[in-house]
Parts: sequence; structure tokens; C-alpha cells
Amino acid sequence: MFSHDIGMDLGTANTLVSVRGRGIVIDEPSVVAIDRVSKRVLAIGSEAKRMVGRTPSTIVAVRPLRDGVISDFATTEKMLEYFIRSVNERFGLGIPKPRVVVGIPSGATEVEKRAVHDAAMAAGARSAFLIEEPMAAAIGAGLPVMDAAGSMIVDIGGGTTEVAVIALGGIVRSQSVRAAGDAMDQAIIDYARQVHNTLIGERTAEQIKIAAGSAFRLDEEWTVDLRGRDLATGLPKTIEISTVELRDALSAVTNEIVRAVRVTIETTPPELVSDLMMRGIAMTGGGALLRGLDRRIATETRFPVFVTEDPLRTVVRGCAEALEEAGTLQKVQAAVASRRPPR
Repeated sequence: MFSHDIGMDLGTANTLVSVRGRGIVIDEPSVVAIDRVSKRVLAIGSEAKRMVGRTPSTIVAVRPLRDGVISDFATTEKMLEYFIRSVNERFGLGIPKPRVVVGIPSGATEVEKRAVHDAAMAAGARSAFLIEEPMAAAIGAGLPVMDAAGSMIVDIGGGTTEVAVIALGGIVRSQSVRAAGDAMDQAIIDYARQVHNTLIGERTAEQIKIAAGSAFRLDEEWTVDLRGRDLATGLPKTIEISTVELRDALSAVTNEIVRAVRVTIETTPPELVSDLMMRGIAMTGGGALLRGLDRRIATETRFPVFVTEDPLRTVVRGCAEALEEAGTLQKVQAAVASRRPPR
């Protein structure tokens, strides 16, 4: 990877940027604060996320990516431009026109692929390459993606869960489902409203998920305090919620993730299934950190399952490594161009 190459994981929840020789230099939320009246961008990244749920009516904090794809092109372009410029300003790298490789969901349509490519070019990239997120995650996790033997990756991000079986540098089977971190947060919000008549925000739901969320019975169950607003009185309310309750609240989302894994295995050629039984299933992404999810998938599939090292940064590491290997990048580009979203 040359000094003017940047690997970027353009995620629904967070955007990570990696530069040769310096590793991951940016890890910030994919949030933009905009003035409703003037349409001017006021803040991007961490500063904008701090404004979520706390802004006056004239300021709105938006996430320009939904379910792993661009939902607001103009705002995404400004966000990308900010991150590319930040790399130059913060580290004095002098990269006015970098080559950029961006991770995209395996189920992205041609229109969505074009939107990501065009946004990167408009943000100041000299050239932009696309790599499917499960492939980037597999490369970043150190799986032997160029081998004839199969490898399986489950990448649970903010907007989507990407499940893929990879062999000979290409994706053999894949599933992309919109059951991931954001859906888990929403499930907790819905549970608090429906069961406890309490309104909580996205930030609170995420904090509770990290503190006590699980997908499989725990050796020791516990309770946490959930603070929100009573929908009946409008006054502040604190309720005690157990890990068992939270597991029940998250069950619809975790069931969908397990189903996607099972469907992928069921449609994988038998020769590769035997490889997977020996090599196991690699889990990555922020959602892989949910307690017991690896045990749940292992129980349901009867395959060995392991969580990769530093799962939050696996995709961006893979994007950067793909740029270092010209042959791998060329093969990945051909695969992205030829693939159609799975039905």
C-alpha cells in the first residue's frame, strides 16, 4: 500500500480509516449535525454524536447511512470529505488525492455501489475501489481467502449482518440481513415501551445492550437500572431489568442472525462444508461482542465458532490489506463487478 492509499470501513454506526504505516487513524461515529434552516453542516463524527437527542429544534443530527448503504448522498459526501481532509490535517500526510478502498455490504445493488463510488470520488479520492464487507472482514481476520478450502465469516455491524463462505478469493455463498446492532437497540427501545411503559433513547438502549445484553443463558444472571420517561406521567422513571429480560427482548434479532448463518450453510457445497467443520466460523463486527452469541451459533449449527481479535476493526484492516496486494484487489474488484445481490 503506497503512502497515498486509504482503507475505509464506511459503516452505519462508525467510520474507520486506515493509512499505510500508521494503522487506523480515524474511528468516529457516522453522524452529521445539520442546521435545518441553512442546511449547513455544523459537526461530523464524535462531536455530532454527542448532539444526538440533545439538540435544539433547528439542529438535527443525522446518520447518512442506513442498513449499510447510503441513504443521503450529499451528507455522505460531506462526511467522507471531512474524514479524508482530517487524515491530512491531523497527521500532516500530504495526501490531497488518495486512492481509497471502501467496504460495502454483499447485498448492495448496482445503484448503491455506484453511490458509494461516486461519493468517494466527489469527496476527493483519486480513485475508489469497492470491496464486499465479508471479504474485507475475512482478509482482516487473517483467514486464508485465496485457498481452495472454504472459510466462513459472520460480520455483525450496525446496519447489517453479513454471512459469507469464501474460497479461491471469491464469495461462494452469502446472506445479508438487516438484523444487527441498530436492530438490537431498537428491540430494547420497543421492549421498554411495550412492557414497562417507559420511553428510552438510542444511546441508552446501546449502553444497556453493552452492559447486560446476551444471546445465550449466562452462568450468572444480573439486573441493571434502566432510566427513561414514564409514558403515562411524563416524569423520569427508573426500572430494574434483568439479563434474562434483555435476552428475550433481543431474541427476534439474534434468531434472524442464526437463521442467516444456517441458510448459508445449507446452501454451501458439501465439499466446502467439510472445510468449515474443521476451520470453524469466524465472527467479527461490534455485534460479535454480544455475550453468548458465539455459543448460540455453535449450538444451533454444531460448528466450532470463534470471535476474531479486535472485531470492531477487522473490516478496515481488510480494506487496507487488500490495497497492499495488487492481485487480491484485482480479483476482489472483478468479483464485486460481476456479483448480483442475493435474492
